[in-house]
Amino acid sequence: MSKGHIVTGLDIGTNTIKALVAQKKGDNWEVLSSATIPSFGLRRGAVVNVEETAKNIQLLIAGIERDHSIRINSVFVNIGGSHLYVTPSDGLISVSRTDHIISQEDIERVLQATRAINIPLNEEILDVFPKEFIIDDQKGIKQPLGLSGVRLEAKVILLCYFQSYFINLTQAVLNAKLQIDDIIPSSLAAANAVLTPQQKEVGVALIDIGSATTSISVFEEGDLIHFAVFPLGSANITNDIAIGLKTEVSIAEDIKKHHGTCVLSKSDKDKKDRSSTRNASRSDAGGRKKVEVFDESNSLLFTNKSLVDIIQPRVSEILDLMQKELKKIGRQELLPGGIVLTGGGAKLPKIKELAKEQLKLNCQIGIPKGIIGLEQDPALATVAGLVLEGTDLNDEKKDRVLGLSLGFMKKFSFKFKRMFRVFIP
Repeated sequence: MSKGHIVTGLDIGTNTIKALVAQKKGDNWEVLSSATIPSFGLRRGAVVNVEETAKNIQLLIAGIERDHSIRINSVFVNIGGSHLYVTPSDGLISVSRTDHIISQEDIERVLQATRAINIPLNEEILDVFPKEFIIDDQKGIKQPLGLSGVRLEAKVILLCYFQSYFINLTQAVLNAKLQIDDIIPSSLAAANAVLTPQQKEVGVALIDIGSATTSISVFEEGDLIHFAVFPLGSANITNDIAIGLKTEVSIAEDIKKHHGTCVLSKSDKDKKDRSSTRNASRSDAGGRKKVEVFDESNSLLFTNKSLVDIIQPRVSEILDLMQKELKKIGRQELLPGGIVLTGGGAKLPKIKELAKEQLKLNCQIGIPKGIIGLEQDPALATVAGLVLEGTDLNDEKKDRVLGLSLGFMKKFSFKFKRMFRVFIP
C-alpha cells in the first residue's frame, strides 16, 4: 500500500480490467480515481496470456497516474475462475499451556492442522475459513481464545485454487511493475462491499454474475459456509442472442444492454424492436412502438417476446445451478437474509424478479457501499471490495462499520508469509 493512506483495487476480469483508487479523508474513504479498460488474455475468469494481461494493466494504471499525478506502487487483486473451490477439513491439537488456557498460538496451530489434507499436486490452499471450534467435545464455539480446555478442534472450509492460474495472475501483475498487497477471490471481495454484518449473521447468499463466471458465497452467523464458481456468465447470454438472432456478438451485446430483460412485462407483449447500433423510435400503423437501429449493412427485427425467450432460459439455468448449491448445504429457501445479486450481470432488467420467483427467497441487487463518490453500479462491487480490504489494514474498526467479513483470520500482506490469527472484536 502506498503512502498517504491511498489504496488501489485491481479487478482483473474476462471482459474488462477495473482499477479503483481511494484516499482517506478524515474518517471516510473517498474515490480518488476510477478507470476501466477492455481485457484480453483471460478465459473464464483465469489469466491464460500473461503478457497481454500485463500490458493492459500497465495501460490502465499509467492512465490513472498521468491523469491524477499520483504514483501507484501496489494493488489488492482479485482471483476468479471456476478453478476455485472449497473443501471441508478439520484439525485437532492438545492445548499447550499447563493451565489449559487456549492461547493465540494454539489457535494458529489448530488452523494450520486443518491444512494437512491431500489435494492434487497442481493445487494449493489460498485461505482457511473456520466454521466452529470444539473444546473438549463442546461444539459451536466461535471464539476460543482465553477459554480453558485440553483438546482444541477446528472445523473449517479450505479455499483452493489451480496453481498455474494463480502463478499467471501474480506474474501478470508483477510484470506490470506492481507489488501485490493481497489476492482475494472476486466474490468474497464483492461481499466486502455489498453485504452488511446483519445479512451475514442471519444467513445470506451472494450471487456474483460476471462476464464468464457466476459464483455463489453463502454466509451464516457471520462466517462463510459455502462457496462455488461456475463457468457461466452474462457473456453466455450475449452469445445466445447472437446465435438466436443470427448477428454479430458486438450487436448482440448492444441488444442485451438496451432491449434485454428476463421477464416480459404486460406492456411489452406484441411489441417489436428493430435493432442494431443506433436507435430511432417510431410506431407502425397499429400504434405499436418500434426501435430501429442501423448498422450500415443490416438491421434486425425482433419481438420483445423472442428476445426474452432467448435470455430467460440462460438466466434460469444459472439460477438453477445456484439453487442446487443451496440445496447441497441444506439452505434452499432457508436464508432469512435472502439473495443478493451483484456483478455486471445483475444489471439485466427483471433479473431480481426472476431470481425471487425461481429461488423462492427475498432478492435484491447488491450495490457497493462504504466509499464516498463511487458510482452505484453492481459491476463495481469486486473492485470496491478490494479497496475496502485495503482500508481494513489501516483501520480495523472499518470491519464493523462497512460490513466486512470478521471471520477468525486477519490477512497480512501477500508480500509476507500468509498467516492466520483470531480477530478479537
